[in-house]
Amino acid sequence: MDKDCCNYLEVAVAAPLATTLTYSASSETAAGLTPGMRLLVPLGNRLVTGYFFGVTEKPEEDYKIRSIRDSLDTEPLFPEEMIPLYRWVAEYYQYPIGEVIKGALPGGLTAGSGRRIRLTEEGVLHIPVAGEFQDRPQPSWVEDLLGKGTLSPAATRNLWRKGDRKILEKWESRGWVTISQKVMGPSTREKKEICITLAEGHPGPESTEKLKKSEAKTLEIVVRLSDGRQRSVPRREITREYSGAAKALKSLAQHGLVSFAEETVYRDPFGERPPYFPEPERLTEEQQAALDRIIPAVRKETYTPFLLHGITGSGKTEVYLRAAAETRAQGRTVLVLVPEIALATQLEAHFCSRFGDTVALLHSGLSVGERFDQWLRVMRGEAKIVIGARSAVFAPLGNPGLIVVDEEHDGAYKQEDGLRYQGRDLAVLRASLQGATVILGSATPSVTSYFHAVHGKYRLVNLTKRIMERPLPKVEVVDLKKIQTVSGRPPLFSSELVRSLKENLNNQEQSLVFLNRRGFSNLFLCRLCGQTVQCRHCNITLTLHKGRRELVCHYCGFTAKEKTVCANCRSSELVGVGFGTERIENELQGLFPTARIARLDRDTTTNRRDYLKILKAVHNLEIDILVGTQMITKGHHFPHVTLVGIVWADAGLGIPDFRSGERTFQLLSQVTGRAGRGEKTGRVIVQTHQPEHYSITTAKTHDFEALYEKEIGLRQSLKFPPFSRLINLRMTGEREEDVREFAIRLASVARGRAKKEGAVSILGPAAAPLSRLRGKYRWQCLLMGKSVESLHAFCRALLQDHSVSGKTDRVKLIVDVDPENML
Repeated sequence: MDKDCCNYLEVAVAAPLATTLTYSASSETAAGLTPGMRLLVPLGNRLVTGYFFGVTEKPEEDYKIRSIRDSLDTEPLFPEEMIPLYRWVAEYYQYPIGEVIKGALPGGLTAGSGRRIRLTEEGVLHIPVAGEFQDRPQPSWVEDLLGKGTLSPAATRNLWRKGDRKILEKWESRGWVTISQKVMGPSTREKKEICITLAEGHPGPESTEKLKKSEAKTLEIVVRLSDGRQRSVPRREITREYSGAAKALKSLAQHGLVSFAEETVYRDPFGERPPYFPEPERLTEEQQAALDRIIPAVRKETYTPFLLHGITGSGKTEVYLRAAAETRAQGRTVLVLVPEIALATQLEAHFCSRFGDTVALLHSGLSVGERFDQWLRVMRGEAKIVIGARSAVFAPLGNPGLIVVDEEHDGAYKQEDGLRYQGRDLAVLRASLQGATVILGSATPSVTSYFHAVHGKYRLVNLTKRIMERPLPKVEVVDLKKIQTVSGRPPLFSSELVRSLKENLNNQEQSLVFLNRRGFSNLFLCRLCGQTVQCRHCNITLTLHKGRRELVCHYCGFTAKEKTVCANCRSSELVGVGFGTERIENELQGLFPTARIARLDRDTTTNRRDYLKILKAVHNLEIDILVGTQMITKGHHFPHVTLVGIVWADAGLGIPDFRSGERTFQLLSQVTGRAGRGEKTGRVIVQTHQPEHYSITTAKTHDFEALYEKEIGLRQSLKFPPFSRLINLRMTGEREEDVREFAIRLASVARGRAKKEGAVSILGPAAAPLSRLRGKYRWQCLLMGKSVESLHAFCRALLQDHSVSGKTDRVKLIVDVDPENML
């Protein structure tokens, strides 16, 4: 390429590389590129997707610069303002920058190249008699190759990973097969449909009086669906209403009354439209006081972080809505994050009621195509408000003025695989980078966020009263240790809970029963030898799901039939022990046979439609008792629920995690907050084996400040966050001895470096509490430091140490910055 006509481009490639790369392109090609576009670029001997950051200077190092192969877009997929965020994420979480962007974008947008294998005439003759697989069964792909004459890039990728590459390369050298590179485009694209548009000017009576009956009926449908305007309507919507419309539309086009055109259409992410919520006539004094502090910050258009600590039922959602309306009035956009898809359905109804079609959804509950369409609507400026789960923090909003993080304390904001980022923290960072106001809202703030508010990093805003001065529910604690039973084991339901449920049914009031554990029995035990049935791939006992007649691993998804035998003694006398939400539902149906009982957990809500159906039934008073896991605890407004029963309050206190007390309090407080949100006072019955534990006693009295003081004192003495920062180095591998040896070596190197530098403490190594998952053994080593910069510099230097980096062929090393799940 002529150097005078060459531009150098900074490109982040979708590959495990820590830095961006430099490619070249002609001046003409570069002039047509905009930061945020995807490129097809060479990397080694293959083609991969690259993300264009901008034109750069020629590198000082003297090496060959390769040219881009193609541009994959006509418009950018993310705004240029997002690039600083991507760079920060890659550096802080120590993750390849191209992989950061790939994960941020909707799925199916990565192009690249793959290998296609073709059988030659020589191969037809020689491969069947070559005897390559005398020491093992012939792989199925050989039969496919001989039968079809070719292997697709997808099939080739699988066998390449399985180690059959050398055989294919040998066959290629002998002329038995050819191996060629095939460019594979992205699998997700805009959806195109034939659309119908009314002719200019509404067709008058003189234009329609001579039409056939079918044509007149079809035209009437087109006019109605297009609201009588020149708004295009997909043809399928017309033919869905009237099967005879397909032929009639052609006739109408010949009469000049309608026209056909292929247009881009957006796939509907809602399904059933969310219900309408009117704007309240007036605010409470506390809501108004909160907005009097937040709205001036929105108008300033500078970074301002708020922690909105509002008790359950205090009206935090209305504060979000009013702040969003002011932001839109300033011409800026709004991002609203929720920890789970379930909460998105709650907030989207409120926001759609106020802001209509300017609202877009971004979460994993959408299909790949729906998410891609919503992303394009945001990128093109057609949607001004985004509601989504954790990954929506990367939404391509231009000029965001307000970012809301609802239920900011929730652990679901932390990604636990791939790029292990904290969505709440990135929301705060994005607000700081783009001069936006950020509101972290919760009835039970995280200890770390409240610590920041107490020390001035965030501005604290309190909502201490419920709407219409409704009282918080009265909480009664039942000590399960004191209940005498024939078996000696505590009952599932105390007499107090059974009596209260019966009273509620007699009064035609609704009840929630909460247990944060799915399934029927959490253990399947051999009567003869006492051995539990475990997952083949994890050191985890299988859970019995009686409705499915299956034993299920809740970590890897492995299933086995209920009728199985003990792996230890081969006995078939196995019995379910323990309980989950399925058993709770079953037992309640036995106690109250005429009650309408439903269950809300992952097993009953495999898709958004099932979830909305159950919620709608609760609101329509078609359910008397709702049993559920933590899915029923957050954000739901059930005005007719007056009783909440918590079956086992201290279930999470035995987890080996320094946050277990905080999380138990949050869970109990959130589910407690579902009671008494309507006209009638609520009541909560908490069953526990540890009634004296501080997380139980503070939840009983709704005393967050007392919980905070207890937690912050414990953490200060142990030097845990927020008084330090953590990085968890997790090692996984198929052979336990390899993982253990690597972990011991890594910790030894880390301690040697820590002695010299002194700013970092090393905890471990040790086997993870869940020591084997999905066929991989797991060990971990924790790095702790007070200074973020020193801790991250130490970690980078450690990972670059040859005695560590050169020994990872059989062990995978995962870096988890600011870990929240220590299991």
